[in-house]
Amino acid sequence: MNLREKSKKELEEKIDRLERLIATKGVGSDYLSRIERVQRDVNIALMLGGATLLLGATAWTIYKMRGE
Repeated sequence: MNLREKSKKELEEKIDRLERLIATKGVGSDYLSRIERVQRDVNIALMLGGATLLLGATAWTIYKMRGE
């Protein structure tokens, strides 16, 4: 690894650490963590809703095909 690549890698690592520090302790970090939790909850709700819809449509189709 030459000096240029090593310097670039070290700078990228320092920038990543700084970004993590700002995300955890910076201005708006509380708001950001709340938004991430809300987004996670919405994603879970959408997945469960989609699965429920798929299972319901499958059950309805099977019920109709049997002629009951």
